[in-house]
Amino acid sequence: MRRDHRPHILKRLDLRFQKWYANHFLRPHFECLGRGCTFMKPWHVEIFGGPVSLGDYATVIATPDRKVRLTVWSALGGEGRIEIGSFSLLCPGIRISAATEIVIGEGCMLAHGAFVTDSDWHGVYDRSLPIGQTVPVKIENNVWIGDSAIICKGVRIGQNSIIGAGSVVVRDIPANSVAVGNPAAVVKHLDADKPFRTRADWLADPGALAAQFDEIDRHFMKNNTFPGWLRSVILPRKGD
Repeated sequence: MRRDHRPHILKRLDLRFQKWYANHFLRPHFECLGRGCTFMKPWHVEIFGGPVSLGDYATVIATPDRKVRLTVWSALGGEGRIEIGSFSLLCPGIRISAATEIVIGEGCMLAHGAFVTDSDWHGVYDRSLPIGQTVPVKIENNVWIGDSAIICKGVRIGQNSIIGAGSVVVRDIPANSVAVGNPAAVVKHLDADKPFRTRADWLADPGALAAQFDEIDRHFMKNNTFPGWLRSVILPRKGD
């Protein structure tokens, strides 16, 4: 794994630039963008159509090869929309495509490459239709959707449930369940009486959490220098 050779101050400047970029270039594309949202590599986040809303303290991670794409494309005169709740986590390669309505609750986690759609995007018998059949999707609070899972039109996933990696969800999943497979089926029920620690709990004091992360960065970067960082960029060597 490539080590971060940057001096701490350089990382701080990079984080500030990413925050500025998100506010300057991404915020205008959102119907509503909440407080304290974190975008990692925001120039690889693509928003098409609208309205798209993102709640408070959400985290969106994009990479050059796995962009995050939030798309509203409706044939219903602007009725399509995407709403993503506070404290959510969107990982690289996420695609959310709405023709009618996709609502994702608070504290949901969508892993690498997950796809959520409320439409077929073509007619079954008339392939010239650009949208096809569309039915709203509802994902309730604290749902965890695994790597490369697909959530299809008309699905409702109950709170706290987990969708296994690579699963294809074509029917409703009840709350407090673990569902896997294609088509996804419930294989386990979670203990609803056992308390959950959600992302909302983890982010209850965002200032203290940010200070904790900054202290960790200071510790691991304390010996980093500008010449050392430039050397690692221009003349990388084994161990970098």
